[in-house]
Amino acid sequence: MSSDTARGTHLNQEELRSLSLQGIIKTFPRNTIIVSEGDETDSFYIIIAGRVKVFVADEEGREIVLATQGPGDYFGEMVLDGGPRSASVMTLEPSRFAVIPKQQFRDFLQTHPAFSTHLVERLIGRSRALTGNVKSLALLDVYGRVARLLLEIAVNDNGRLIVDEKLTQQDIASRVGASREMISRIFKDLVAGGYISIEKKRITIHKNPPRHW
Repeated sequence: MSSDTARGTHLNQEELRSLSLQGIIKTFPRNTIIVSEGDETDSFYIIIAGRVKVFVADEEGREIVLATQGPGDYFGEMVLDGGPRSASVMTLEPSRFAVIPKQQFRDFLQTHPAFSTHLVERLIGRSRALTGNVKSLALLDVYGRVARLLLEIAVNDNGRLIVDEKLTQQDIASRVGASREMISRIFKDLVAGGYISIEKKRITIHKNPPRHW
């Protein structure tokens, strides 16, 4: 996923310290569900250490990964409307969180207008990203969705476009709504065409993949 705003989704050190003091610190092992889609919304979470994935799934266990997040990121801001969780969150590695009850989070927003503005900007960014994802699912084939994802998450590393996240083919399949077998075929074609190379799960983009295969 791309950054929601120019500032990004991360809290700065002052915000991280101030907000963390409002809650309690909890630690969870790898592959632990922190919140489940449909749960009652009662807390806001700040990631202090580790990484998580945010995803939705159907009754048969098929899932779509909406985002991955790391230290300084946060989730659960929809606690403000009191509705149920709109997605599930699971740890990808041992992780530590500051868990802030709903009322303390509300009080913090009232006394920290700069963060309140940032939160609104983040929600706008998420809305834009959601619109883009819906458009991608509706109008692009699987290849086009893979190409779009790679370009969105790549970072510039000394003039080269690198996907720094060590994603498995199943990770990518979950993000674009496809099977792992389909992703495997697409990656073979992209490597053969000289568009990407893969070394130790690190993807380098040598030239922009075409929008359609």
